Amino acid sequence: MLEDHCGMLIKKINDALSKDANNRLKNENLTTTQIGMLMILSEKGDGSLSMKELEKELHVAQPTVVGIVSRLEQKGYVCSFGDPNDKRIKIVQITENGRKQCENAYSVMEDTERMLMSGMTSDERKQLIRLLNKVYFNLE
Repeated sequence: MLEDHCGMLIKKINDALSKDANNRLKNENLTTTQIGMLMILSEKGDGSLSMKELEKELHVAQPTVVGIVSRLEQKGYVCSFGDPNDKRIKIVQITENGRKQCENAYSVMEDTERMLMSGMTSDERKQLIRLLNKVYFNLE
């Protein structure tokens, strides 16, 4: 049966988590990809990265990054500007409104994590994390 296959279970979990996240973000007029970019930027010291760095972090092509940045700029969550040292490089920086969206997203992630791990002992949680990391490592 397909339900007995690890890959199928992981896909079903991913689909359910994605659906839940997208439903929650819909109220904020954001997508999971957009909040992902905001979270990456928020974790950087000054909240900024070049477009090329964002491509690498998100594992997407340059036109995709341009589209995401454009939509986030329209919403006031990021701003972009030329690098003062090299005008060929475009820098994207998170705004205060973008940081507030990240705070909300981190809170939702914590709630989701609590729900996912409910009913598990501390040892079971640690074992699940260890095993999931092992599965991920096997794919690398």
